[in-house]
Amino acid sequence: MTYKLYGSHASYYTAKVRACLRKKGIPFVEGLPAHPLFRAEVRPVSGSHRIPQLLLPDGKVIQDSIEIIDHIERVSPDTPAFPDTPCQRVFVHLMELMGSEGLLPLAWLHRWTFEENRHFVLMEFGRSFRPQGSDEELLHYGKIIAERMMSYGLPESTPELRNRLDSQYMQLLGLFEQHLLCHPYLLGGLPSAADYALMGALHAHLGRDPAGLRLMQRHAPRTFRWVEHMLVPGIQSPEFAEYPMEYLAEDRVPETALAFLRYIAETWGGRFVRDVMAFEQAMSRLQPPVGHVVDSSRDQPELAEEKLMWRGKERVHAANVHNVWISQRARACFQALAVTEQTAIEAVVGEGMCTMLLRLPVVHPLRRVHNRLVIA
Repeated sequence: MTYKLYGSHASYYTAKVRACLRKKGIPFVEGLPAHPLFRAEVRPVSGSHRIPQLLLPDGKVIQDSIEIIDHIERVSPDTPAFPDTPCQRVFVHLMELMGSEGLLPLAWLHRWTFEENRHFVLMEFGRSFRPQGSDEELLHYGKIIAERMMSYGLPESTPELRNRLDSQYMQLLGLFEQHLLCHPYLLGGLPSAADYALMGALHAHLGRDPAGLRLMQRHAPRTFRWVEHMLVPGIQSPEFAEYPMEYLAEDRVPETALAFLRYIAETWGGRFVRDVMAFEQAMSRLQPPVGHVVDSSRDQPELAEEKLMWRGKERVHAANVHNVWISQRARACFQALAVTEQTAIEAVVGEGMCTMLLRLPVVHPLRRVHNRLVIA
């Protein structure tokens, strides 16, 4: 039995896993969440309705995209998704957070605030649940799914909001285009978990939804080609036929990759710092024991609001515990290093949200157990 990936092409997090499986050369088949096996056998094992979910040959199921990629790395360490050297490793863990969760607001809002996306997205959602359905059936089921997703809340789609989103997207594309002039992947000649983290935004949403795809094809042809290449098994693209298939030597992170990371962190990363501050403040007050499940009813819980001092002002913030868990990967990796190595990484990353985040101590470590976050 091969691996079976349950997800969809419109799914943000499925895009990350699909790219990893293909670049690792792991045989797999893909199924939709509408498949009877998913409802009858996969969801009961995972206890989750979220996609993606990876059904393993032994019948076990992994749901979270980061845990899926960790599993793939363990069983297929060739073409590693995580470098061994400290600076590159910290960069990859930062991009797991900033590149995936950081770009989610841009991708999400860009999908739902541009009217030209609506018909395509509804049809895509409908095909995920009724793949051979008529156009009328696809729109019917697509609207049901869309209404559920939009129930999370959306701002009014104004020209000002759409212009702001396009401006942010164009800046992002411009920075990535500069990097792709010289390098096939973020850290050189091998795709890493940092590259996979970008596929949610740059493929599933902005690289397929009409409004985002139009801008990418018109203004960022290298990025469009990168997305295409991330969907095929080969590591070396014809554009970089002479580029060695390895991470850059001497633990080097290109300045163009750092500029890309900094832009994401400074634009969208402040909430992750506040997540950690609010989480640790709450945990210090509550003093949960080791093994405590943060919220047994939810896999991605949000805590009650905490009062914080942020940039000289008091504000309230409700910690997203899933984001805290992801951030702990970068923070724990950084804080386990010698002081000299930490200082060198801070000099490379530069002052800003990334360094601020890395310096926040991991006082209450988290781990995922049966798709719930637990105090370790």
